Amino acid sequence: MVPPFTTLPDAAAWYGAWLREAALPLWADAGVDPLRGVFQEALSVEGRARPAPRRARAQARQVFVFASAVSAGYGDQYLLIARRGFQGLLRDYRRPDGLFINSVAIDGAPLDTRVDIYEQAFALLAMAALQVADPMAGDLAGDAARTLAALDDRRAPRGGYRESGAQPYQANCHMHLFESALAWEATGAAGWAGLSDELAGLALRHFIDSETGALREFFDADWRPLSGEGGLVEPGHQFEWAWLLERWGRARGVEAARAAARRLYRNGLRGVDAGRGVAVNALWEDFAIRDGDARLWPQTERLKAALILGEADDALSAAQGLARYLDTPARGAWRDTLKTDGTFVAGPAPATSFYHLIVAILELTDQRAAPAGGVTA
Repeated sequence: MVPPFTTLPDAAAWYGAWLREAALPLWADAGVDPLRGVFQEALSVEGRARPAPRRARAQARQVFVFASAVSAGYGDQYLLIARRGFQGLLRDYRRPDGLFINSVAIDGAPLDTRVDIYEQAFALLAMAALQVADPMAGDLAGDAARTLAALDDRRAPRGGYRESGAQPYQANCHMHLFESALAWEATGAAGWAGLSDELAGLALRHFIDSETGALREFFDADWRPLSGEGGLVEPGHQFEWAWLLERWGRARGVEAARAAARRLYRNGLRGVDAGRGVAVNALWEDFAIRDGDARLWPQTERLKAALILGEADDALSAAQGLARYLDTPARGAWRDTLKTDGTFVAGPAPATSFYHLIVAILELTDQRAAPAGGVTA
């Protein structure tokens, strides 16, 4: 049973213990294929493996999780898991040109050999995290540079990249590429600051609606937002971009980015259901509810944004709402979707959610020393 949190340090202590005592040990055990050393796609809420075809994004995110755990002081024992998982990612997914295919079967045989920018972004993020955790891991900076260079033929005429699939002009893959560029920039590797600046500029000029301040998802080839069915506004992405742009804006001294981050955050809050205390999945362009269910990941993004922007009360509310998802038969697992009636959809815990959770928890646990009534950045 999740206790009520009265302060952010209370919440930080609870989440830190959950991560250290339950989530990391569970996913290091049941969440790893003992034969191949790669990661399971999901666990049941009882903590048992749910084998399924394996997406590159799930593998890369789990490498990021365990490498980040090492860097954050949660135990050097997770470095071997991160290393083995990364070797599996290289073995099963990497093409000769340095790009990564989308998915493989349980035995490692290729399934979806397309190349999504979304998957490349997480491969780059995994490399950056492993570089920090294990500076002797090899030429990860060179590997990352080659992967990025191999995306040059996906360059869009008006800036940014074209994603594969039916919606080639979209914000989401750029968001994760921006996150990866910032991660590599933080390592001191050359060449990534320019990409960070380019993607921040693309967001400020095109992805964010100048009238509403909302982050839009899908665009035409001139980066004009689509309307109607394509006019999606996701509260989780308002929060996620707010977190990224606040970081970039602070680092560059760009106040316009920080103002945009604050406005994005306020728009994200328009998607928070006060009754359930959670952020819903999607809104229409006019901010009416489009999908009132609430997945786990937007809750983590709300928490991150509230923390970095110093919104202590909302951060505490977000931490409380997120904790509901972690009340499972096996401590360390999670539930994925809260329905509008306040019950959870029956289903497994997707491995991909661990990336969202660990970033939010590390953001939260860094706030332990925050003064009463405020949150340090």
